Amino acid sequence: MKYLRPVIAGIVVLAAIATIGWYFWDRQTGGLPEGFATGNGRLEADQIDIATKIPGRVAEIRVSEGALVQAGDVLAVMDTRELEAQLARGKADAASAASQVEEVRALIEQRRAEVKMAQGDFGRASTLADRGVNSQVLADQQKTRLATAEAALHAATARLNTAERGVEAANALVSQYETQIADATLTAPVLGRVLYRLAQPGEVLGGGGKVITLLDLSQVYMEMFLPADQSIRTGLGAEARIRIDSIPYAIPAYVSFVSPKAQFTPKQVETADEREKLMFRVKVRLPEELVKAYIEQVKTGVRGVAYIRLAGAEDLPWPTEFVGEPIPADALPGN
Repeated sequence: MKYLRPVIAGIVVLAAIATIGWYFWDRQTGGLPEGFATGNGRLEADQIDIATKIPGRVAEIRVSEGALVQAGDVLAVMDTRELEAQLARGKADAASAASQVEEVRALIEQRRAEVKMAQGDFGRASTLADRGVNSQVLADQQKTRLATAEAALHAATARLNTAERGVEAANALVSQYETQIADATLTAPVLGRVLYRLAQPGEVLGGGGKVITLLDLSQVYMEMFLPADQSIRTGLGAEARIRIDSIPYAIPAYVSFVSPKAQFTPKQVETADEREKLMFRVKVRLPEELVKAYIEQVKTGVRGVAYIRLAGAEDLPWPTEFVGEPIPADALPGN
């Protein structure tokens, strides 16, 4: 019996080694068949800070934390009373400048008439002077009168150019005030959920002051890391699935980003063993239509597992024992 003990001990050691080896292999591959990759992560969405472009006082905030907003919804309004007063003054200045233009145009018509009359008088005086009926002095006087009328016409034309530039400047100032008033209404740029209210009505903020932080639900994704050999076989648009603990189905998704650069490596060593430890960041994104269909159930920060079909495995079925059953067809958008 004592001779069997070394044999039994050897079997136990081999079994332990096999178990440990299987454990690490399973941890590294997830137990998935060849052609699929997996990684842990959590659902995320980009944060957007809604800030005021111009300094001023917060007049009202129309949403509360946790509220779902659509693109274009009004989130907050800044106090615009001072801007509206400046706009009214700017419009008055623009109207005054436009009136000056009309006055100068009328003056130009008058100066043209004077030039025309002076041209006629000078022509007649010159003819009579040539015939000896009138003196040359009278013709010279009419010539001087014509030159004076033409100079007055040139001066009036220059005044018109100046007046028209004044109208353009006044209108530009009006447009500036109107743009600032429009910017005082803060709207949601995308479909999202209010994460934080960073200011309250009555607070005075400087230019760029943050009012609301919005969670962009138009792009919900999970980040994961894949080794170099799998990232090479992962292309943009590759079919993927996401499995969340709280959802009993495999959520359809697709690869929207693959980092072109390794995110981390233990050290700068270019041996084959070290290259295998290079990891690349990958984003697996949920389709926007699916997010909209289940918008009330979408929560970020929820942890789960993402699965990716690698290049060359397009004909392989999804391993439901790992990924889970797909969402029923009647639960998908458009059905």
